[in-house]
Amino acid sequence: MSWTADVSGNGVGAALLLAPLLYARAMLRFRRAWQQLSPPRHPPPGPAQPVVSAGPVLSVLIAARNEARNLPALLRDLQLQTLSADYFEVLVVDDHSTDTTAAVVRDWAARVSYPLRLLSLAARPGARPGKKAAIEMALAGAHAPWVVCTDADCRVGPAWLQKHAALAADPAVQFVSGPVLLTGQGWLAELQGVELAGLVGVGAAGIGRGRPTMCNGANLGYRKAAFAAVRGFAGNEHVPSGDDEFLLHKIHAAYPAGVRFLREEGAIVRTAAQPTLRALLRQRVRWASKWQHYQHNAPRRLAVLVLLANVALLAGLVLAFFYPALSLWVAGAWLLKLGSDVWFLSPVLGFFSRRRWLWWLPLLQLAYAPYALATGLLGLRGGYIWKGRKVGR
Repeated sequence: MSWTADVSGNGVGAALLLAPLLYARAMLRFRRAWQQLSPPRHPPPGPAQPVVSAGPVLSVLIAARNEARNLPALLRDLQLQTLSADYFEVLVVDDHSTDTTAAVVRDWAARVSYPLRLLSLAARPGARPGKKAAIEMALAGAHAPWVVCTDADCRVGPAWLQKHAALAADPAVQFVSGPVLLTGQGWLAELQGVELAGLVGVGAAGIGRGRPTMCNGANLGYRKAAFAAVRGFAGNEHVPSGDDEFLLHKIHAAYPAGVRFLREEGAIVRTAAQPTLRALLRQRVRWASKWQHYQHNAPRRLAVLVLLANVALLAGLVLAFFYPALSLWVAGAWLLKLGSDVWFLSPVLGFFSRRRWLWWLPLLQLAYAPYALATGLLGLRGGYIWKGRKVGR
């Protein structure tokens, strides 16, 4: 009887260990891919060089809804770019704002040295609302062959556009994903920062391995011709979220060697963490709402593996409470999962100068399984509220 129970316990323990083991193997591969990422080899045009093109080289696209408080900081950052103002333009699309967003853009257009234009979705009869529609409107009005996208509540360093121009100068490159860092004080902001750093690192490593999974719309660029060639957002217009990742997957399918990650400290875009737990959950539900619409296997497999590994740890703690004989198996699973996270995130957080965030990993791990399950299930439901607008059901 005891032998049978021991065999059964070993079987359950091995089952609990399987997903963390597969997860650890994936993190080892991602770390290797992260470390092999190299900076661009093509220098961008310098600010002192004469203009050799008939128009801008880069068009910066910003979709804005009720961003009157945040836009001035970003527009000021763009004024401080080391890339000459002759080489880029900025287009802000007002997505049915109810504040003074439009007035802020008009005011700053008279102050800055770079071309700054305001477009409005409300001014186009029949135009659907949302970020995808805003980006499409901006693309239609952009004069440059390459566009760079960020969000209205972001901050960029002075070398940001110069770093993007380095990759845009390579005719083989069609799509560029850039690094994003969350800022803010306190435990909630830093926990979000660890999570997003992991997502950015995994996304970068996936691109480096030729199997892209994710990117962040706060920092990306692509050729207008590539957007047109893959028919842009066609096929997922009905999905409110995912303008960035769906486009990444489509362009990679059409140009397998044309996707890059911009691993340059000067290219980091900073954005504030969500101030409350409620706001955080709303944002993550919005992100999760796109998962069911993925048409490529790499992001689906990764999402399932991450979920299974985290659920295995939570289930292990519960089972070990009732069956102490499983304790060593559960401890092994936790060591595998946390150890691989530390091994992968150490160089990623080092890149962001946030290696101290590694201390948050045990706490994040405890909360992650119920958090991921809750946001995933709510995301499948398809309805949420974002920036005062009800989306989906």
